[in-house]
Amino acid sequence: MTIFQAIILGIVQGLGEFLPISSSAHLVLIPWLFGWKDMGLAFDVALHMGTLLAVVLYFWKDWIGLLKGALSRKPSNEKRLFWYLVIATVPGALIGFILEDKAATVFRSPLLIGIMLIILGIVLYWADNTRQLRTLETMTLMDAILIGLSQSLAIIPGVSRAGSTMTTARLLSLTREDAARFSFLMSTPIIMGAGLLSVRHLQPSDINLAFAIGIITAFIVGLFSISFLLRYLKTSNFKIFVGYRFFIGLGVILVFFFR
Repeated sequence: MTIFQAIILGIVQGLGEFLPISSSAHLVLIPWLFGWKDMGLAFDVALHMGTLLAVVLYFWKDWIGLLKGALSRKPSNEKRLFWYLVIATVPGALIGFILEDKAATVFRSPLLIGIMLIILGIVLYWADNTRQLRTLETMTLMDAILIGLSQSLAIIPGVSRAGSTMTTARLLSLTREDAARFSFLMSTPIIMGAGLLSVRHLQPSDINLAFAIGIITAFIVGLFSISFLLRYLKTSNFKIFVGYRFFIGLGVILVFFFR
């Protein structure tokens, strides 16, 4: 792993983890397109550590409020939202653990990734045209369960964890900004879990300059991505991401067949 590759993949992880474009897809496609060797589990840990630091730092005040609400005996929006986040995390965590081996092999086909980029883009476009009627304060237990179930689809690169959860939230009529906020909050335990699953394979010799640069790059770009999307969705829709998914997906399919 060169320093240049570490920076490129750190940027990809920082953008793709929080934007609805699928970081896992891009982390497979970029080495495939440029003939790079597999980055390995050690670098996967570095990238997840970087984006975990980004989401924790950005939402630390929210998490303190949620934890205080969860520990309080009094009912509150924070208490309710905390337990909804816990419930929504379970399906994705279970599916990810069960299908971990397939995620590293079968699901990494560039053709499958290209197809899933396009399919989820079409569904996101359809979902984004729903009426904006609800905020997080009106979220129900069933909403949390459905969003959690949709997150489990992200085990397939190209679906996108952020994309699947935001799409489902939009189908449930949550505002774009609140759909993104709930998705980001829900990403904290998921990214942490993915990192812990990978860190068991980490060796002291794996920690080097590229490892550190990957963490720093993913962290900085991740912070930018979160801030950008929350501001962007206050006045805009998801069409730019739909177009990007369709363009990249179609390009990958063409390269796969004509390369």
